[in-house]
Amino acid sequence: MAHTTLVSTAELAAHLDDPAWVVFDCRHDLAKPDSGEQEYARSHIPGARFLHLDRDLAAPATGMNGRHPLPDAQTFMRTLGAAGVDSTKQVVAYDTQAGVYPARLWWMLRWLGHENVAVLDGGYAKWTGEGRAVTAAVPQASPTRFTGQPRALWLDADAVMRAIGQPGRALVDARSPDRYRGENETLDPVGGRIPGSLNRFFRDNLDANGCFKPAAALHQAFVALLGDTPPDAVVHSCGSGVSACHNLLAMEIAGLRGSKLYPGSWSEWCSDPRRPAEKG
Repeated sequence: MAHTTLVSTAELAAHLDDPAWVVFDCRHDLAKPDSGEQEYARSHIPGARFLHLDRDLAAPATGMNGRHPLPDAQTFMRTLGAAGVDSTKQVVAYDTQAGVYPARLWWMLRWLGHENVAVLDGGYAKWTGEGRAVTAAVPQASPTRFTGQPRALWLDADAVMRAIGQPGRALVDARSPDRYRGENETLDPVGGRIPGSLNRFFRDNLDANGCFKPAAALHQAFVALLGDTPPDAVVHSCGSGVSACHNLLAMEIAGLRGSKLYPGSWSEWCSDPRRPAEKG
């Protein structure tokens, strides 16, 4: 059975020795970029490889292209191949930050046409809370060749600009409500949002245990937010194109398929003062 959105801790535990499965540890802290790799070195799920948000899941930032711009597709495919991922593999990713960083990897693999990728529901916290196996041993991957084809699953800043105010379109901002309002901005030099954005804080996709809410509950919440806007007319943003992927994943879980990502998000948008912005 292919997993294309979520996988449970029990299911992953049953496949730890399965050569057709590849697990990635995506732990990260925006305030302490080295902390995820340090935590991985101390302990991780057996067999898991580590991917770094800044080095592996993003291209270098220039100050004008957002904090986590998309990497070159060929470069990322080489990273995947070196880690043992080819088109036959079931990929599973986890973190300890509510699934934000593995959701970025989930979206990036789908961007390249690889559908068999899932986020570990509940992440490392649920895994360790259940007393499941951990290790400090770094696995030796068997390099292979990953062949993908980038798909048109994202919009650039110009396309987002053209979509502002267009009927039947919606832009959803995944940041916390205060940052959406332009308050308490600590990551980007300017506070605010893209005009007309709706707010869906990514953490609202989770239950009290840090697992994704049931599909029916997510469906109801997104329909209440989006009204009659069809999923394929929805574009997701956040601060730098990372937590927005959490909302993309939640909509897929809810059966609302086809929405797109604005990878540059607010960090790219606000780098050009000529672009309009809202607060409040």
